[in-house]
Amino acid sequence: MKPPVAPTLPPLADQDYVDQVIARHSTRAGRLLSILEELQEHHPQKYLPMEVLDYVAAKTDIPRAQVYSVVSFYALFNLEPQGKNTICICRGTACHTRGSRNLLERLKLELGVKDAAEEGGGADKLSITTGDGKYTLRTVACFGQCALAPVVEVNHNILGHVNERGLKRELDHLEGDRRKHAN
Repeated sequence: MKPPVAPTLPPLADQDYVDQVIARHSTRAGRLLSILEELQEHHPQKYLPMEVLDYVAAKTDIPRAQVYSVVSFYALFNLEPQGKNTICICRGTACHTRGSRNLLERLKLELGVKDAAEEGGGADKLSITTGDGKYTLRTVACFGQCALAPVVEVNHNILGHVNERGLKRELDHLEGDRRKHAN
């Protein structure tokens, strides 16, 4: 039987930051969610690398499997690097009947991405990052904002009653922000 492989540690500066986050949340009930959320938000690519999850598990005495199951259960956590901008489209029943599929297809065309289903995979949940790292396109089962259907979230801002023209306007706005910061 082979000995267990020791987890890879994050860089020392990241370890210090993780230790500070864990210390800040050490007395809170449900601390794991708060710790993970803060660590993901701090990461430049807005995701949780496996070495960070391993380190959190070791430092909090929470089994690695439990840490991973929390991250993989909640849609807000990412295990893959995310784009600078995140656009999330609701695929719930109310949004679907009011055109969210058309919004999703339009956005995939605008961003030049294909999902796993188009490439033979067939996943219900979509999360695609453009090759240039500018955008991540995601779907969620429901935002719980059915009265505003179809709902789209752009960089954590909920937009309601979105149509293709409004979505294009948001995309143009994001492109304009990028151009301003580049000059």
